[in-house]
Amino acid sequence: MKFSTKSRYGLRALFDMAYHGASLPCQIKDISRRQNISPRYLEQIFQDLKKAGLIKSRRGPQGGYFLAKKPEEITVKDILLAAEGDLSLVGCVRDGGQNEDSCEFKSQCVTQRVWAEATSRLNGYFDSITLQDLCEDGKEMGIEKEMDHRFMYYI
Repeated sequence: MKFSTKSRYGLRALFDMAYHGASLPCQIKDISRRQNISPRYLEQIFQDLKKAGLIKSRRGPQGGYFLAKKPEEITVKDILLAAEGDLSLVGCVRDGGQNEDSCEFKSQCVTQRVWAEATSRLNGYFDSITLQDLCEDGKEMGIEKEMDHRFMYYI
């Protein structure tokens, strides 16, 4: 199985928002710079993430994108589903194998169980990791948090 760049970049972008932005709005240009992702591509990815209810946006000088839920409530699976639409390893297990066109062998295939179990385990794993977990990993790795200069005030 190979995930698209949409999934990989979407996960990196939401990690970035959770890690660097916390509850403050993040701007595309900052995420783009830190993660080395094209701002135009990020905008496209964010449309899917917004549709899935994972992020929200606010217009204006203090605007940007922010997480719609707490980092501990957003799983890797949520992000991958928003970007990919489906996480089945093979077509024959999509929709629980109920899709009529998914397999010429339908329920007469012994390997269908293998693919169904692998899909289930992988989905369970992705569902067990939250953005908060990734933030803790980032902290342990020593990734330096960037202060948001839009909110720095000097006296």
